[in-house]
Amino acid sequence: MIVLALTGILVLVLGGCACVWWAARGGPRWARAVAVVTLAAGELVRGANRSDRTGGKSGSDD
Repeated sequence: MIVLALTGILVLVLGGCACVWWAARGGPRWARAVAVVTLAAGELVRGANRSDRTGGKSGSDD
C-alpha cells in the first residue's frame, strides 16, 4: 500500500516538473497553471524545511 502511495506522489512530482518545463517553453494555459501550483508547493516545502532547521524560533539564543 505504501509503495502505491509513493508511486502516486512520484507521478505527481514528475508531472509537475514536466508542466514547469513545458510552461517555460510557452505551453498551454493549463500547463502554466499546473506549473504555478507546482512552484508554489515547492516554496511551501522549502519554507517548512527552513523553519524545521531553525527550530521555529525567531531571535537569538545568546
